[in-house]
Amino acid sequence: MSGTCIIGLQWGDEAKGKLVDLLTQKHDIVARFLGGANAGHTVVDGDNVYKLHHIPSGILRPEVMNVVTAGVVINPPVILEEIDGLKSRGIPVKNMLLSDRAHIIFPWHFAEDRAMNQSTNDGEDIGTTLRGIGPCYRDKVGRSFAIRLGDLVRPGLKEKIEMIVEVKNRTIQSLMNGGTFEPLDAQKIFEEYSVYADRLKEYVVDSTDYLLNAVDEGKSILFEGAQGALLDVDHGTYPFVTSSNSSGVGAAAGSGVPAKVADTLIGVIKAYSTRVGGGPFQTELFDETGEKIRKRGHEFGTTTGRPRRCGWFDAVAVRYTARLSGADVLSLMMLDVLSTFDELKICVAYDLNGERITHFPSHVDDLRNIKPIYETLPGWEEEITEVRSLEDLPQNARNYLDRISELVGKEIGVVSVGPDRKQTMFTGSLAHFSDVNP
Repeated sequence: MSGTCIIGLQWGDEAKGKLVDLLTQKHDIVARFLGGANAGHTVVDGDNVYKLHHIPSGILRPEVMNVVTAGVVINPPVILEEIDGLKSRGIPVKNMLLSDRAHIIFPWHFAEDRAMNQSTNDGEDIGTTLRGIGPCYRDKVGRSFAIRLGDLVRPGLKEKIEMIVEVKNRTIQSLMNGGTFEPLDAQKIFEEYSVYADRLKEYVVDSTDYLLNAVDEGKSILFEGAQGALLDVDHGTYPFVTSSNSSGVGAAAGSGVPAKVADTLIGVIKAYSTRVGGGPFQTELFDETGEKIRKRGHEFGTTTGRPRRCGWFDAVAVRYTARLSGADVLSLMMLDVLSTFDELKICVAYDLNGERITHFPSHVDDLRNIKPIYETLPGWEEEITEVRSLEDLPQNARNYLDRISELVGKEIGVVSVGPDRKQTMFTGSLAHFSDVNP
C-alpha cells in the first residue's frame, strides 16, 4: 500500500488537475478532500478539454474509483451538471462515490455570501466566488443549521429545512442594510433538493469507512487537494483565504485517512505566481510583463472566468508552504509560459520596514508592507512546448529550475511544458512515473 498527496503550494490554479489525471493510473483511488465548486480543475486529453469542479480529476480513468470525501461541501445542481456533461461526452461516471458526511450548500448560503461579501478590510473584497462555500463551512462548524448529504435521504428533512429557512430569512434580511431580499421558500427548497437527493443517492456511501477499508486492503490512494496552501484558512494570507485547510495539513482531516498513509507529498507550483480576488500579492506585476504572462498562460479562472493577477515566482512563499505541507518533491507547471522573456525574476527575500527577511509573515498588514527582493536570471527565446526530456530544455530554462529548487529546498520531480498529458516530464525521485500512459 502506498499513497500520494498532491497539494498546490501557491494561491491555487497551479494545474494540479493535470498531474492528478496523469498519476491516477498508478493508484486505485482518487480522494478529493476539501473545498467545493469554487475549485476548478482542467484536464486536457488531446483535443478534449474537461473542466471539473466537484468531481475528482481521476474520473476519466474508468478503472480508478473517485471519492468526494467528508471535507468537501457539495452544491447538488453543480455536481449533477458535471455528471450530465461527462455522460454526454461518453464518460459514464460509474466510478465515483460521495461521502454521506459531506455538507450541502443551500440557497440560503448563496444569499448569505452575497450579503456578507464586503469585508471590513478597508473595503477590499476578500475574493469569494459567491458560491456559498464560506457560509456552508460556517454552518458546518456551527452545527445547528447544517445539513449533510446523508440527511437528504432521511426522514425529517422537510422540518429541518423549514426551521433553518425561518431563521435564515430573518438573518439575511438584517444583513441587507435596507436592500431588497426575496424571502426563501422552504417548500420549494425541499422539493428541489428532494429531486437532487434522488439522483445522487446511487453514489452516496460512508466514504471514511470505504477509504479506511481500502487502506487495510493495501490499495493505493491519490489524495487530491484544491485551491492552494497560501489560501489555507489557518495558515494562509488570512483573511484573504478559502474556508478550509487547503495546505497539506488538511488532507487527513478532510479525507478521514491518517496522514501517514500518504508516503509521498507532491507540491505543485507554477513557474510564476497568480492570484484571484483580493489580498496581498507580493510579486504582482501591473505592467506589460504581467499582461504578457496572463495572455501566454491563459490566466482566467476555471470556475469564474475572472482574469488572474500575475507576477514573478515567490520562493519565500513557496518555501513556507512546502515546509507547512510536508512536500517531498515539487512539480513545476507551465514552464513554457516563460519562454521568449529576455529576463526572469525570482523573489528570494522580503524587505519589511527596512529589514531583510526570508520568512513568510503571518499578518496581513506585514504582507501588505513587504517589498520583494529579486534575483534576475536570463530568459530563453525558444518555445519549449515540444520538449520531452529535461536535457533538451534550453540551458537557461534548466538554470531557472535549478535555482527554484535550491531556494525552496526541494527537488523538482515533474516539469510541465503545456496543458496536454504528453507535455510532462518526470525525473529524480518521481522518475518511476515516467511510464504513465498519456
